[in-house]
Parts: sequence; C-alpha cells; structure tokens
Amino acid sequence: MLKDARLRDWRHRLAAAGEALLDLFYPPRCPGCGRVGFTFCDACQARIEPPPAPACIRCGQPADADRLCPTCRETPSHLDRIASSAIFAHPLRDAIHDLKYNDGRSLARPLGARMAAAWRQGNFAADVIIPVPLHTARLAERGYNQSLLLARIVSQQAGVPIDENTLVRAKATQQQATLKAVERRKNVEDAFACRGDVTGKHVVLVDDVCTTGSTLEACAVALRAAGAASVWAFTLARARWEPGHAGPAPDADTGGYGKSRTSDGVSEREFA
Repeated sequence: MLKDARLRDWRHRLAAAGEALLDLFYPPRCPGCGRVGFTFCDACQARIEPPPAPACIRCGQPADADRLCPTCRETPSHLDRIASSAIFAHPLRDAIHDLKYNDGRSLARPLGARMAAAWRQGNFAADVIIPVPLHTARLAERGYNQSLLLARIVSQQAGVPIDENTLVRAKATQQQATLKAVERRKNVEDAFACRGDVTGKHVVLVDDVCTTGSTLEACAVALRAAGAASVWAFTLARARWEPGHAGPAPDADTGGYGKSRTSDGVSEREFA
C-alpha cells in the first residue's frame, strides 16, 4: 500500500512538472474570455450560472418547490436523483468544450473543484463514485475520459472512493446530440455493463453534462441490475430547461456551436 501511494505521488509530481513546462512554452488561455496565462480565470468562473432553485428533487427541473415534478411523479426511473453544479451556458460551456475537444485536461482541476464545492454545499453522500465510461474506440480517439478526470478530483476533495473499472461501455453508440429524446434513450439502451461488485452500495455517477439524462439512466439500469442499493448522478453542468416544456431547450446540447465538427471528426454537439 505504501509503495502504491508513493508511486501515485511521483506520478502526480511528474504530471505537474510536465504541465508547468508546457505552460512555459504554450501558456494557457482562458476559454471564457481568452486571457493568456489563465486556465480558467476567476472573473469567468464568477459568471458561471448556478442551477435553479427550487427544483425537482429527482431531475432538477425548475419547480415551485423542492419536490417531484409532474413528469417524475408519472415516470419511473432507476436514478434517485440528478444534481448539477451549474447550468450549461457561457462561459462554463466554453470550458467544457475545451475540456472535451481541445485536449483541455488542465481544466479538469478547476472544474472538478467546482463540483467538489457543490458536493460539500449539498451535503451529498455516497459509498463510491463511478465515472460515466467512454467506449474503448472513443477513448482511444480522444485519449482520455473527461468524466473520469472530473470524478478523480471530486473523489479526492470529497473523500469518497472512486471505482474506475466496474462500469464499462459495452457497445459503441451513435452520437447522442444528433438524436431526439426518444431516440437518445433507445441509442444507449443496453450500452453499459457492470463488471464489478456494487451489491448494497450507494453509487453516484459523475459526468460532465446532462441534457436529457438518457445516458445516466442507462448507466443506472446496469448498476441497479448488479445490486446497487441506490444510484444518483452528479454532473458538472445541466442543460437549461425551456419554460413550458418538459425537457431541455432545443439548443441545450449545441452549446452555440451548431453542427460544426472538430479536427478529429467528433461532433461538437456530443453532449448526452
């Protein structure tokens, strides 16, 4: 155990030294305002929009009181709750875009710290944190799982163990952002599998963005089938709900980027 701890410590030190050297030659630029020398400046972080209150205690939709909304009362779910640290809007939207598509791994620390702060403020509790996994093909393409990076920070700062291997994405799926709500649910049906012991555990899923909740629901199905006592989801951001509609705004998953594509061919609208 001591040897493993020392090895992890040296890995963290080497990673920090590598980031410092990279910043020397290629200084970071704030994704919100473009200021050079800032990973994500304090001014932009101060402009992040908090989630609505009061809200439905399961889906987070704005409500007149902290209770189940009419949709959640009528619709069964394997998720006990979806909580988010902020609304998916500028400048957080731009930071998430860089985190996912511009190799912005350094953004995981300030964004994960924001999630950890929201965790403490909400007095959240769980036995284990499980990040929403990427399919191996997507992981190889991107080089990292942004949800795992965020989950590690939350785990460290909240003091809750993380399980990086139990939940896997068993099949590749079509990009969620190209689909309507019903199609999203069908797309991720049976996409996840649980290959570890979660019997009797209270699990929290960590992801970057929640739009319709279809991906999180599919993860919860696999975890419940494996014996998890409860499953709730905690995301960095949540799509804004459109007034008068039982769902997110039509452009909630586009982030203002439309249908443009990144250099690696991944749609910039891929938010589940």
